[in-house]
Amino acid sequence: MTTLIAPRVHDLGGFQVRRAVPSIQARSVGPFVFVDHMGPAVFEPGRGIDVRPHPHIGLATVTFLWSGTIAHRDTLGSVQDINPGDVNWMTAGRGIAHSERTPAALREGAHPLHGMQTWVALPRADEEAAPAFHHHPAATLPQQRRDGAWLRIVAGRAYGEEAPVRVFADTLYVAIDLEPGAELTIDASHPERALYLLEGQAQLDGVDLPPMHLVLLDPGTRPKLRATTPLKAMLLGGEPLDGPRHLWWNFVSSSRERIEQAKDDWRDGRFGQVPGDDEFIPLPET
Repeated sequence: MTTLIAPRVHDLGGFQVRRAVPSIQARSVGPFVFVDHMGPAVFEPGRGIDVRPHPHIGLATVTFLWSGTIAHRDTLGSVQDINPGDVNWMTAGRGIAHSERTPAALREGAHPLHGMQTWVALPRADEEAAPAFHHHPAATLPQQRRDGAWLRIVAGRAYGEEAPVRVFADTLYVAIDLEPGAELTIDASHPERALYLLEGQAQLDGVDLPPMHLVLLDPGTRPKLRATTPLKAMLLGGEPLDGPRHLWWNFVSSSRERIEQAKDDWRDGRFGQVPGDDEFIPLPET
């Protein structure tokens, strides 16, 4: 038995973002408390994404792209372009701010963007960890190619491999590309799992799946994913959270009071500046 989740679609001026988690059916999947599918889109010359500096606490952000480039800057002084197949893992911990923008050189012509951005809630013991940023080039990630399947272990462990990305809890995060007719048995090594279909048509144990949906998988099952067209998918999950989490704007915490403190800290400028990016997103009114 599986549960199908239709993400909420946000149109950001010709660029669509689909949010599958949190939802009524799934407040989290393993440590993942936020799952966004960006695109696919092709920006016209002169356009791109401009996410102004904004704050985070109590989580790690994970960005993974199939196409395009995003320039990351943060209050630690990190400056890093993320390209397809790379991993940007930013641990917010007690507090960090960052911006995400399309590099100026890409805006000179039309350019694509397609990827996923997720938030991983930190365990309670690590919610106030020191902020950190780590970039892992595509070539450093474990990958397997077999029988029309291409697997990349983005973070955590799966299929006998473990990614070099430092995680705080047992994590499952695998990019899946399948050729038409290729099949993959889903790894059963984690208690909470979900499959998100970014692009293409597929079946799970012979049942058709709608594209751009999240499929929650029952614990212990090993369903068979079959592509009927070229398929891009992400397998995610891991061990359950060690208690409930509160989400407000860009803040995640096991404590409502800690979120109130983060609001005050952002309002009063205590997160610091992002070098090279002087803009910022004001604290929402609600």
